[in-house]
Amino acid sequence: MKIINLGKKNSIFNHFVSELRNVKIQSDSMRFRRNLERIGEVFAYEISKGFSYDTNKITTPLGISQQSLINEKPVLATILRAGLPLHQGFLNYFDSSDNAFISAYRKNKKDGDFEIKIEYMSSPNLEGKTVILCDPMIASGASMVLAMESILLKGNPKHIHVVGVIASTEGLQYLRENSPVKNWTLWIGAEDAEMTSKSYIVPGLGDAGDLAFGEKV
Repeated sequence: MKIINLGKKNSIFNHFVSELRNVKIQSDSMRFRRNLERIGEVFAYEISKGFSYDTNKITTPLGISQQSLINEKPVLATILRAGLPLHQGFLNYFDSSDNAFISAYRKNKKDGDFEIKIEYMSSPNLEGKTVILCDPMIASGASMVLAMESILLKGNPKHIHVVGVIASTEGLQYLRENSPVKNWTLWIGAEDAEMTSKSYIVPGLGDAGDLAFGEKV
């Protein structure tokens, strides 16, 4: 597993992440969604650098231009519902890609604890494909591992790019120890050291799904 932390380099990317975290700015749900979308666009650009390319001849009004163009279409996958704006950022750039959606939820127990469950997955055949799997927050890492297991039920991808905006140190360790795939890269925007007993990242940003789409009952 290779981890690439875009937040370690100074760029406009860090401004988008800081606005996601800022309690005064994040109360604007439209701006929160747009920042997730813009972050997805930056990740898409960076991930595209590692794809394979072919040289193509493009006819212009005045002649022929040779351009290097991506020769594959990644499949874009996300975990509902918080991942939707981030997913849209990827789709803005990889606009001809097929898409996969994974429904995961917390099943509460009587003792106050919970476990992550996968409810369903809608996906094309993933055999030999490059998959980009995104979710804004990688807290415990459990939902991401379950999502990766679900992906393998749809075929054996050539490579999986796992993307999270903010990850906990504990979650990253869990992914290292429990990932069901070998050929994968982890992209994050920030690593936070703490996590609460309810699996909220500290300082984190709160509940990304609620901030993007409103509180759930």
